Parts: sequence; C-alpha cells; structure tokens
Amino acid sequence: MHRHLAAILLAPLGLGACATAPAPPPEAASERFVLERDLVGHTIGRGRFSTITGVDRGFTAYLEGTWDGTTLTLVEDFAFDDGEKDRKTWRLTRTPTGDFQGTREDVVGLARGFTDGGVFRLEYAMRVPGEDGKPGPKLRFRDVLAKLPDGRVINNATVGWWGLKVGQVSLEIARAVDDVSRSPTLSVPQPARALSRG
Repeated sequence: MHRHLAAILLAPLGLGACATAPAPPPEAASERFVLERDLVGHTIGRGRFSTITGVDRGFTAYLEGTWDGTTLTLVEDFAFDDGEKDRKTWRLTRTPTGDFQGTREDVVGLARGFTDGGVFRLEYAMRVPGEDGKPGPKLRFRDVLAKLPDGRVINNATVGWWGLKVGQVSLEIARAVDDVSRSPTLSVPQPARALSRG
C-alpha cells in the first residue's frame, strides 16, 4: 500500500480538490455506529483504494476486534487483489471526555476519534516511505464509519496532502460467518485460506 500512497504525490497539485471529511452515507441516518460494539468480533470487509493519479486497488480486509472496557484492539489483515498482503493493528482508547485516542504502526502521533451524530470519525496522519526507503511525505486521513440498517458498516475516508484531496478509500464491512450470532442477518464467505500471521 505504501508504495502506491507515495506515488500519488507525483500528481500536479491542480488536480486535487480540498481534502474535506467525507459525509455520512444517507442510508445510515437511522442507525448509530458504536465503535466498541460494531467492530468487536470477526468481520470481513471489501474495499477499494484510489488516487488522483489513477491508482485503483481492490482489497479484502479480515478484521478481529476485542474490547476490554477501555481500549478497542482491532487487528487488520489486508489481502490486495494484486497479491500484496499487510497487517496493521489499531489500539483505540476511550478518554475521560468520551472521545478516543489511537495508535497504529504507521500512524504519526495519536489518532483522534469522536462521535458525530450517529457516525464515528477518525482523523490521523501517516508518513509513507519514499522510493529510496527514507521517510517520505505525511498524509492525512479522515475516516467516517457508519452503520446501515442491515448491520453492515461503511468506512469511507479521504486522503489529504497539504490540504488537497489526493486519494480516497471505501470499505464495506459485514459480520463474518462464524460470528453471525452477533448479527444474524449477515453472512459473508470465509477466506479460502487463512492469511499469514507472520
């Protein structure tokens, strides 16, 4: 993923729109997303990552979330359609104000998460490596997570650089087959083989 993120910065600045936060899906207006409920257990997501330079990558995300009363730990195993695999782990901790602070291996500083009406917003910066392996540019992500009436979760994000929108991510998450007791209306196929945990 990182090599493609670095590539988006080769685009002329005039191609980028303002990197505003994504709006909630209209169909999510009647449901409220709760971080410590809706991402706990086994879920599977199907998504796309695209940039203003024409990069368009599909991927599947296998997610496993646990909540200890204060912190959500979310392990994300990504399998891209082009064969690349990656693993990242979010740790999002509730603060005394009710907001969240989070860390992930590739995030610079702390991520900030907060409830906005019925949706959850997550904002963070990520520094991607340059082609020479040295630290590269810092990109800003603005995620919005919303729950649909049928139980699916939509995660849309904008990717910004110097205030310009240079990419976007869309991800639709459903409860995994072995966890349907938590959401009996959802059933998505299990992966044919487990991802490497190395």
